[in-house]
Amino acid sequence: MKQRTNWLIGISFLVVILLMGVVFFLGRTGLISNPVLYLRGRMTALLLWGGVGMLFLFGGHAFLIARRNRRTGKMLQDLKEMFYHNRRRFVQRLDHELKNPLTAIRAGMTNICSESLSDYVAREAAAVQSQALRISELVADLRKIASLEEMALDLTAVNLADLLNEIVEGIKEGRDLGGRDLLLITPSAPWPLPEVRGDPDLLLLAVHNLIDNALKFTQPGDTVEVRAHEEGKYVVIEVADTGWGIPPTEQGRVWEELYRGTQSHNVPGSGLGLPLVKSIVEKHGGKVGLLSKPGQGSVFSLFLPQP
Repeated sequence: MKQRTNWLIGISFLVVILLMGVVFFLGRTGLISNPVLYLRGRMTALLLWGGVGMLFLFGGHAFLIARRNRRTGKMLQDLKEMFYHNRRRFVQRLDHELKNPLTAIRAGMTNICSESLSDYVAREAAAVQSQALRISELVADLRKIASLEEMALDLTAVNLADLLNEIVEGIKEGRDLGGRDLLLITPSAPWPLPEVRGDPDLLLLAVHNLIDNALKFTQPGDTVEVRAHEEGKYVVIEVADTGWGIPPTEQGRVWEELYRGTQSHNVPGSGLGLPLVKSIVEKHGGKVGLLSKPGQGSVFSLFLPQP
């Protein structure tokens, strides 16, 4: 279509030039008494009909482009839905196939560990039991992410200040922070943090995962801050730490499923905590963000839209 348009434009200019040449020749031979007036009239008609023709031409071209874009968008949407559908089926099948053998392995290892064993056998049995538990948790996390894509949210008005306070106090009471400081900072002046529309259980899970991640990648004496503020049309929740930080080459991949950075090999985890957070936030119409400097710390941000 583009090539045809270029040809028509070229032919139009050629016709104009030929018309001007013929009129100039006839004027010199005296066959046209006023070639300027004649040329002006013919040029006006030519430009008028040419303009109408080009209008239809470019209008049809724009219509074809719009129709092609709609088809392409629908095809991409269909491919995306097919991908998510196939992934859900795969995760469900994986969960079904692994659940029974993993349950049997864990039960068997529990029985073995209850017996009187040598130190070596006891250590190996405990290692096997630990890995079986890790695989079970991995599959469970995969199932959570897959189910989020088709889950209907139980939306309600959520007081984020109260929710964050509940999470932070629950973590302080329920686990040993190992010498780390866990602080909560929410605004009270000139106005408190606004409410958002969301699923409180899922938002609690997302923030809890971020705090848990920050505590895992910090050392005794480090600080983890949970902060919240308004930013344009969003309410932003930040979990900041003074830990190891993330290398720039890895920062774009931390939200990928099963991705484990170079500094996380000796840290327990499945590589699904941050992808789960991202899925929850995007399900709420929000987005995630990350700022990090190696050796100084990281700031993970959740942007939740205001009602």
